[in-house]
Amino acid sequence: MLWLDSAVFPDSRALFDLSDRGLLLGDGAFDTALVMNGRLFRGEAHIQRLLDALALLGIEADADTIRRAFAALLPRAERHALRVTVTRGPGLRGLAPAGMQKPTIMASLSPLPQSFFSPRLAMDVAAIRRNETSPASRIKALSYLDAILAMREATSKGYNETLFLNGAGRVACASVGNVFALFGDELATPPLADGVMPGIIRGFILAECGALKLQGRERSLDLDELYGADAVFMTNSLRLIAPVERIGAVAIGAKGATIVDALTQRLWQAIAAECGSPPI
Repeated sequence: MLWLDSAVFPDSRALFDLSDRGLLLGDGAFDTALVMNGRLFRGEAHIQRLLDALALLGIEADADTIRRAFAALLPRAERHALRVTVTRGPGLRGLAPAGMQKPTIMASLSPLPQSFFSPRLAMDVAAIRRNETSPASRIKALSYLDAILAMREATSKGYNETLFLNGAGRVACASVGNVFALFGDELATPPLADGVMPGIIRGFILAECGALKLQGRERSLDLDELYGADAVFMTNSLRLIAPVERIGAVAIGAKGATIVDALTQRLWQAIAAECGSPPI
């Protein structure tokens, strides 16, 4: 189901300007959120993150229209992913756009099976590096080619996720999420400066550390540290918390499994409190 220019379409087919810069140049940003029972989990946080990304790109999209795009499909959703995409709009030839902008705003719904949540991961280490010097590494920009190519390589080798290092050789992120590593009572995740997006679930996990007597820290991580961690997991707004069982040929220990389970339960409780029921 698709929302475009205040109209709802039953599938993904709708009239679209083929000169749109989002299509031709990847000039835009998006956000994807979990919907349960017609309610958006952490809705305002998702909207604000998208508005921040658009401000960074200099795309002058109307905030109220973006909110309407999020809201328009909610009554039609039970357990869905809701994605809102904003491009700079049609025309405006050249890399440096000049002239009047008319941003394109669209929203779409995709159903999520129960099996989608919290998968167990085997990660390949991508040969492609995350460019931590690029502002695009910290937003959901439209071009995901590095992640697509890295995942294509990973799946060809039997993995179901990929791990990106940045240009300095530090751990950055997975193809679609943030990475956490547990060392005793320290729960560490790479800082935004290492080429990381400010994940909504990432923020939730860091905020919950105190309740579980964990020391939540944003700090740089080396790959060798992940190999020796008590637990490693990936977070994003749809997969939620996904334990990592293997990185390359190295099996990741399960010493911290009870902590990962406790964080997962707290996240599900938060979803149930905000949306009426947990995802599973």
